[in-house]
Amino acid sequence: MRQRFPGTILISFLLLFSLAIGGTARAGNAVQTAGDVVTVLLPATAGGMILSLKGWDGALQLAKSGLLTAGVTFGLKYAVDERRPNGERYSFPSAHSSASFASAEFLRKRYGWEYGIPAYALASFVAYSRVDSNQHYAHDVIAGAAIGIASSYLFTKPYKGWEVKAEADPGYYGVRLSRSW
Repeated sequence: MRQRFPGTILISFLLLFSLAIGGTARAGNAVQTAGDVVTVLLPATAGGMILSLKGWDGALQLAKSGLLTAGVTFGLKYAVDERRPNGERYSFPSAHSSASFASAEFLRKRYGWEYGIPAYALASFVAYSRVDSNQHYAHDVIAGAAIGIASSYLFTKPYKGWEVKAEADPGYYGVRLSRSW
């Protein structure tokens, strides 16, 4: 049976979330601008991979991850209300970092390290750009990265291929090897 793609909802959400966090850049800082562009590029790449491979279950996984990432990030921003290094409000955690690392972890877990390594490198650049542009402290981008990684790790399943996963329970530690068909 052929699955239908809830593309309009997913693409709308990703676009709105990316614009909400990427649309605050001020002209004059090339590193900050490049970080803003990459913040939009990473979720767009994840969405593009879903479209090109027609892995529609991945759309739901990415949407769940994005919703959890956004909810936790913006919930903490308003609950903590930490001042940014530049004096503005809502520094903790970095939404740019959470969105970028959520996308990087989605690409890594869904499609493998050959996509994950460049995605993580780009997400790391986004985090650097936020600190370099005086928008965030290091702990802001680290927290954002942790939120993004955890949310995608929680919801993302491999597209096809082998998955190696650490498992731990009281009294048991091991590695599980599984394959998706």
